[in-house]
Amino acid sequence: MMDSAILQYMQAMKVLVEGKVQGVYFRVSAAKKAVSLGLAGWVRNLDDGKVELLIQGSSSELEELLAWCEKGPVLAKVVKVYHEKAEFDDKIVGFTVLK
Repeated sequence: MMDSAILQYMQAMKVLVEGKVQGVYFRVSAAKKAVSLGLAGWVRNLDDGKVELLIQGSSSELEELLAWCEKGPVLAKVVKVYHEKAEFDDKIVGFTVLK
């Protein structure tokens, strides 16, 4: 478990990215960006063609990854990014690319 003083600065966000975001290395690129920012969570493709992320960390790093999601990797064509606050889970460590 994390120190409670640290936890008060940590936030979680659920993100949905819509557009041409599958088959363009979006998940792997998002994971690399998240790791470089020190974020924890996961990214996965959804059956409807969207990509979903759960990201956790400080608000400034979350905002930076959210801004990256607006463009994504070179081959992506992002149409819309939806995000909402999520419940922080201190058991999630590292960043995982899910199927």
